[in-house]
Amino acid sequence: MARGIMGKVMDIFGFDDEKDEAAENLEQEEYQEEQLLPARRNRGQVVSLHAQRQVRVVVAEPRVYDDVQTLADHLKNRRPVIVNLEKADPEMGRRVIDFLSGAIYALNGSLQKVGSGIFLCVPSNMDITSEIRDQIKEKTGLPWLGR
Repeated sequence: MARGIMGKVMDIFGFDDEKDEAAENLEQEEYQEEQLLPARRNRGQVVSLHAQRQVRVVVAEPRVYDDVQTLADHLKNRRPVIVNLEKADPEMGRRVIDFLSGAIYALNGSLQKVGSGIFLCVPSNMDITSEIRDQIKEKTGLPWLGR
């Protein structure tokens, strides 16, 4: 009986109705979410597996310093460039790498030496992973050989 009187008092002040309305609203929202979820799952998303276009790598062996600007243009067009400076004059090779380093920095790209006088330059849409350097460190235990 006490519960009944308390319930009547709560009804008079409107507290009990709020709990019931809140519970009903919560149940309705849960029901609506359950109804919407299967519909979303059935639609699915169509994703193209061939979204990336074929990447062309530019291999260059600059003979004169003026050839460097075309290499920077390739980087601006988001093409990776491999620069072979093995046969180049050491002073010109240094100038080429300096110019390309500045261009790569401006384009947020990356530059890595992959061999003696051979450098890989990539634009910002590509990353370079160096497994060779890591393998040398692991096999020999001499980390300075991987530099």
